[in-house]
Amino acid sequence: MDIYEGLYTTRMMRRLRPDPVPLETQARILDAAVRAPNGGNTQRWHFLAVDDPELIAAFAQLFRRARALEYEKFQTGTGPMVATAPGADAAAHVATMRRMKGSGDYLADHFEEIPLLLFVFAIDDLGGANIYPAIWSALLAARAEGVGGVMTMVLRNFEDEVNGLLGVPVEEGWKMSAMLTLGYPLGNWGVAANRHPVQEVSSRNHWGKPFGLEVPQPLWPPQDAVSA
Repeated sequence: MDIYEGLYTTRMMRRLRPDPVPLETQARILDAAVRAPNGGNTQRWHFLAVDDPELIAAFAQLFRRARALEYEKFQTGTGPMVATAPGADAAAHVATMRRMKGSGDYLADHFEEIPLLLFVFAIDDLGGANIYPAIWSALLAARAEGVGGVMTMVLRNFEDEVNGLLGVPVEEGWKMSAMLTLGYPLGNWGVAANRHPVQEVSSRNHWGKPFGLEVPQPLWPPQDAVSA
């Protein structure tokens, strides 16, 4: 797969088939993840794969409770989902959150069918600087294998329960960064169309100064659509 195809078409897949992800495929995904850049090559990460149906069912209950908490925050005007980009239309943001909730509801309702959970842990991660490149590498590698997924942090609402279920040695400093739900998607891969164009979110040399080029539509697949 061309690297740009991977970059442009890797998106959050919340509707997954229950088919198991072969161990060899999981190994290729994680082998790509551990090649990611990290400060000082300290590799302070741990990836915990969960495919035990009983454990997945336990996490399903926690996941639904955690999502309910996040949407309660949203309804009361608090929590990370409330924030919009500067100048963004508030009504449009609410509509987007409603659409996301719809696909998220499917994931929550069918959580027990997810074939693979991947919990990612780190030590002293400086706000994610070391672990998020590895997570993105895992998602790109999964895309190359035809595996879709979602990165979520809602289970951090129940961090103690997660650590207990997985036997995490928290006394050593390990802390959950995120959880990935992985499986073969029911939907189709595609380029995200709902993105602000480059020139609207980029500057050159000084904040607010023109980037210098307009990109009216995605540049992959290749096209002669860039204008000065």
